Amino acid sequence: MFAIASLAALTTAAAVYWYINRHKPLKHILSELRYTLDMQGAGVGGLIDDWVNVRRNKVVLPDARKKIAVITGGARGIGTEVIRGLLKANMIVIMGIRKPEQSKKLVESMENGENLQAYELDLQSLKSVKTFAENVIKKYPEIHILVNNAGIMFGDYKLTEDGVETQLQVNHLSHFYLTHLLLPALKKGGSLEESSRIVNVTSCAHYPGKIYFDDINMKEHYDTTAAYAQSKLAQLMSARYINHLLSEEGCRVKSYAVHPGIVDTDLFEKTLFRQMFPWAMKLFFKTPEKGAISILHACFNKELGEKGGLYISNCIEGISNRFSKNTDHQKRLFELSCKLVDLNEEDFGKR
Repeated sequence: MFAIASLAALTTAAAVYWYINRHKPLKHILSELRYTLDMQGAGVGGLIDDWVNVRRNKVVLPDARKKIAVITGGARGIGTEVIRGLLKANMIVIMGIRKPEQSKKLVESMENGENLQAYELDLQSLKSVKTFAENVIKKYPEIHILVNNAGIMFGDYKLTEDGVETQLQVNHLSHFYLTHLLLPALKKGGSLEESSRIVNVTSCAHYPGKIYFDDINMKEHYDTTAAYAQSKLAQLMSARYINHLLSEEGCRVKSYAVHPGIVDTDLFEKTLFRQMFPWAMKLFFKTPEKGAISILHACFNKELGEKGGLYISNCIEGISNRFSKNTDHQKRLFELSCKLVDLNEEDFGKR
């Protein structure tokens, strides 16, 4: 009886979805429906992973005084809690945000808040990314941790001033470019005793994704869910391939991708799920404080020191999709990303 009821509900939902989108070609409707269902499945899987592995979410903060961390975003949500942890570890923390004045409240409310500095950064502009990186390196020629944290989710089709789909640029491409620009400082910060670390904050939402290499901006047919999945997949693949390049170069820098869990943040603000089930988010989703733990784990855990290129979820290696593990796909994404930021591949991470 339950199976019949579930099938009836699914059929009804599909019929309503088709009616709302009946002006679109059938192949586009089916594609969007598949992504929607796959994304819901990824979310359920993420929730189960969070429940099963909740006991693993622990981090020991070291005394990292005199060391430098750079993080994008952080004015709210998970980023704020990551900053709190970095400051508790006695690090000097540079946050890149669109409105640096928003950092004042954090400085006043956090332990070691005087070690927090904010520089202007707009991830929708590669020019802004370059200016931010130049300002950071000018003052801090050695960096020890880079957390590519800031991100956006869903929204209508829009290109940035650089001609790139917004979710792809904010979540992946600008972080890719920032990593390139800060790598000389990260290389200086690494040592035989301890490697510098790059941490890309990705998501289990990468799981249904693929990279649209021949239509990276998805001009032919834009599906905001597919675009988000693509951007998160790109972050994961980029972390893996960059770690491979750094290992080949013999650099003391490691790169990781982290899924922080299904976290109750403002990213869900415009989603149907929040509108319909706000109580469920409070009940089942992680708090930003708990979401920050896996990211801080990637920043500090000593056992990870020689294990770069990992996808981490709940402080252990997580399950990622096959597309992300394909080295040919990784290389192709790297080459495309270099092209989009107008960079010669052999110059990546070099001045």
